[in-house]
Amino acid sequence: MMSRALLAFWLSVGLSPAFAQAKDARPAFEVATVKPAAPDENTSNRATADQMISTHQTLKQLVVLAYGVQPLQVSAPDWMESVRFDVTGKYPPGTRDRDRWLMLRTLLEDRFKLTVHHETKEMQGYALVVAKGGFKLKPSEPGEGMTVGGNQGRVWTFKARKIPLSDLAYELGDSLGGIVVDETGLGGVYDFQLRWASDEMTNSGDSDPNPAPSLFTALQDTLGLMVQKQRVPVDMIVVDHAERVPTEN
Repeated sequence: MMSRALLAFWLSVGLSPAFAQAKDARPAFEVATVKPAAPDENTSNRATADQMISTHQTLKQLVVLAYGVQPLQVSAPDWMESVRFDVTGKYPPGTRDRDRWLMLRTLLEDRFKLTVHHETKEMQGYALVVAKGGFKLKPSEPGEGMTVGGNQGRVWTFKARKIPLSDLAYELGDSLGGIVVDETGLGGVYDFQLRWASDEMTNSGDSDPNPAPSLFTALQDTLGLMVQKQRVPVDMIVVDHAERVPTEN
């Protein structure tokens, strides 16, 4: 799986002639529909084996999904946070996981005429670094990456297979409510599973025969990693242009 850092690099340097020639071969949905969302719909995003379904999503949130970033990494006009759409896209047979969000990016470029550029901005966030005891995992054989996660009550789990640590940093950003940058210096891909308690459970004093640790403890005990607050360089997606009304289905 290509890391977000490497993907951001290729996008930041502009289109080479070879890439421009291959633009028509961008990953794309086999069939896709875009329509204005009904005002009373619930916001959701889900995927099945053969399609992606995004309901009542703002155009900014669709950009967030397409580029695999946190919302505060997208600089966009205010209207992109209020106009909402329903998007359904069918994957072609044999689609790789890493191409699925790239298909959404292609849809935004084609249907909304989206154009963006990248800027680096320093802001307060977190750095993912190796803890004093050292990193505890061995690299896995390269292959198709996969992550599965969710919560059962106040206990969260995250299972990863063949992912780079930059992907873990992105996932940690959701839990910590900020940008997490991979500064471990470790390459390769890894398999692991994390289990941790929400802050509310950690501080509640509930009696549990098998209590979940805090996220910080789980990171250090399981992976030999830690996050520390500091100013970090953040890849910003700056929207240069987007149409309010998409082209017809």
